[in-house]
Amino acid sequence: MEREHFSKQFDTELNEIREKLLEMGGKVELMIGNAMQSLVERDTELAERTIAFDHEINQLEMEIDERCLEVLARRQPAARDLRFITLALKIVTDLERIGDQCANIAKRSKELNLEPSLKPYIDLPRMAQAASDMVKEALDAFVRGDDALAIKVCQDDQVVDDLNEQIQRELLTFMMGDPSTISRAIKINHVSKCLERIADHATNVAEMVIFMVKGKDIRHTIA
Repeated sequence: MEREHFSKQFDTELNEIREKLLEMGGKVELMIGNAMQSLVERDTELAERTIAFDHEINQLEMEIDERCLEVLARRQPAARDLRFITLALKIVTDLERIGDQCANIAKRSKELNLEPSLKPYIDLPRMAQAASDMVKEALDAFVRGDDALAIKVCQDDQVVDDLNEQIQRELLTFMMGDPSTISRAIKINHVSKCLERIADHATNVAEMVIFMVKGKDIRHTIA
């Protein structure tokens, strides 16, 4: 009976970590959307709120880290449970860095909102949506232990990479044709690179899910 009670408590603690990770993931997805909205709609106030919101992401990172370390110290988990907790510690770092990238986008948005628009934003919102979907699916895969969904996330990274390359080519054309666009083009390029990094962090999470489920490290091996 005591062993069963111990097991239920442990399951509860693991579920609490899952829920906290999903909460953090939901917040970074919101940050991605808000950062892009602040750029497309030239909403400086929203950009400022997005930058300030990064504090909540940092706080959640510390809370989840502390919870994971407590469980490791008290429960001394083994096998898959140990992989789950150690990977949660890594995943929370990727989510925190996604928050940082969103704050960076919002900062560039504030700067760009002070200048005339260079061009309509078409590919950047598509890129942001693709990256946000990758984050959501990577966390869903983690919670469900779904390695097939995790593999899909890894493959979807190519979509974001392709959009980033397309945006860079267009910006280069603007800068070559009119040197007065260089400053704005560089800032837009920075936004694109931030979105690419967000997708890379989502890919990191997905690769860790595959390791959790399969016990196999597939980094740098998925075509």
